[in-house]
Formats: sequence, C-alpha cells, structure tokens
Amino acid sequence: MANKNSNDPVEIWHTMLGEMEKGFNSFATQTMTSPEFSKVMNQAGGIAAGAQKQFGDLMEKYLVGMNLPSRSQMVTMAERLQAIEAQLSEIKTLLYRMQDKSGGAGERFAGTPKPPRTRRPPSAAGESK
Repeated sequence: MANKNSNDPVEIWHTMLGEMEKGFNSFATQTMTSPEFSKVMNQAGGIAAGAQKQFGDLMEKYLVGMNLPSRSQMVTMAERLQAIEAQLSEIKTLLYRMQDKSGGAGERFAGTPKPPRTRRPPSAAGESK
C-alpha cells in the first residue's frame, strides 16, 4: 500500500507509528530483561508494600481514636456472626427433630404465637349469662 500512495499522509503516519512501536517494544524488552530493572522494580514494590502497611496502621489508630471499628474488627465480628448463625441453625434443626420424634408434627413450638380464637369455648358461653 505504501508503494501505491507514497504521498498519502495517513499512510506515512501509519508507517511512522508502526516503526515507533517496534522501536519502543525492543527498548522495553531490553530494559525489562536487565537485572537493574528487576532490582529497581523489587525495591519499588517493597516501598509500596511498606507504605501500604504504614497507612493501614495509621488508619487503624485513627479509627480507634474515633471509637469506630477497624476493618479487621469488622471482619472478626462478621466471622463471629456467621458462627452464631450456624449454631442457631443447628439448634433449630435439633428442635425440629425432637418435635418430630415426640409425635407433635402438627403442633407449634411454644415460642410461636397461636392464631386468635374466633369462637368462645362452650363453658365460657354459659357462664356469661
């Protein structure tokens, strides 16, 4: 295509960009394979990790000062809640099993309210006169 329209500015631009990309890729490949680059990147990673840890410690102290829970405290609380919910589920399952074994499959638990009565019992109707 470059031979057909050698004066086409778009074609010249594409060719120039392609050559620049090839040069940049070869430079980046050479740079990344050097031991100096690896050393600098390891140092930068270590610095970033240290800064992140210091920021986390500072944020935890700030939240403690504001009397607010930190992330780690919230995670611990969530784990405890999940454990409590699991125990409640087990207790509920055991109660259902005990109810089935006692033969009261149609009865309700003592903690569940009964629906309101619609009629008076026969002995209460005669006493009201």
